[in-house]
Amino acid sequence: MPGTREPWAVVDLFSGAGGMSYGFHAHPGFVIAGAADAQIGKPSTGHGTLGCNATYAANIGVSPVDANLAEASPAEVGQAMGLDGRDVTVLCACPPCTGFSRTMARNHVRDDSRNHLVGRIPGYVELLRPQIVLIENARELIMGRFSRHLRGLLDDLSALGYQVCARTHFLNEFGLPQKRERALIVAAAPSLTLHGLADLWSGYRVSQKATHVRRAIWELPPVPAGQADPGDPMHVSPRFTSPVNQQRLAAIPHDGGGWADLLSHPEAARLLTPAMKHRARLRDLGSHPDVYGRLWWDRGAVTIKRECGHIGNGRYAHPEQDRLCTVREMAILQGFPADYTFVGTLANRYRHIGDAVPPLISYQLAALAQWMLTGRRPEPAELILPGSHLTAADIERCD
Repeated sequence: MPGTREPWAVVDLFSGAGGMSYGFHAHPGFVIAGAADAQIGKPSTGHGTLGCNATYAANIGVSPVDANLAEASPAEVGQAMGLDGRDVTVLCACPPCTGFSRTMARNHVRDDSRNHLVGRIPGYVELLRPQIVLIENARELIMGRFSRHLRGLLDDLSALGYQVCARTHFLNEFGLPQKRERALIVAAAPSLTLHGLADLWSGYRVSQKATHVRRAIWELPPVPAGQADPGDPMHVSPRFTSPVNQQRLAAIPHDGGGWADLLSHPEAARLLTPAMKHRARLRDLGSHPDVYGRLWWDRGAVTIKRECGHIGNGRYAHPEQDRLCTVREMAILQGFPADYTFVGTLANRYRHIGDAVPPLISYQLAALAQWMLTGRRPEPAELILPGSHLTAADIERCD
């Protein structure tokens, strides 16, 4: 029979800046019992360089265990969290997705060592015996060349007695103002009825306009590059270190312009980078046509990735203002509430955002978990993360 005892304890592995945890933290039915992350920015930079645990603690009120989950045993991590004898109802585990993502060319031929972290999850499931397990990752975990990691995970969870569902979703369908396709694995104990995110939204949809950039960040005050808004220190973007970069962006048309628009600019020879000139000669925009691009007002943002802190890394420039989207703007587009605080260097704050599970979605996952635990399907208004850009009025009935 479904359980009814609240609040239910949640443990978050690979907890990052708290994107997955925050949805449960904001939900009245759950409490965060522990979290762990190694804070690795890149494999080359080493343990602790990302500094995400400070951001997590500032917003969740829990200090994650600083542990390398590729090496530490589940028993060691559980003991460090103080979980001895405590019932854990929900285990969230979202290992790094960089090794699976199709945006990295080498991932098409080489199995990144970080992908093996997926195989570490069943050890924690066996130790903690949660009622529900939630795993979010790049879509390639399900459909990519190295999806064998998923098959191993599903086999292990099934052997432990769990029902499992693995699906990919476009998260804009659930209100995220960003085109973001992700894999979601939901596992439930045999006593529960297994549901997925699409089941939660059956019969309802989010108004398309509510998923546009305009709706999400239109009301934020203008700020120059490198300067913070006096009322919000998170509403800040990097200053331009190169005058030509600033001039290049200023020459790109508002509302969706990209570097290809510079080809007809009178100063194209000066503004185009050598790589752009090479692509122009080939008449091929290459695999990254969005670099130095501006967002469109009346579309969702492009997928926000961990290296979203530079206009040369993707279509991350403001639709009108001559700068990268600020930390606050990027965070809202990634589904964070408007008062979330990010700690650390400016570059790391952007990485905290790009790495995160959108809290707007994790709040819905908390509602999904509540449904499985109680048998009561949440009302649509219960799916709206407080402090996010969405409102209950954005939810429509559909046939």
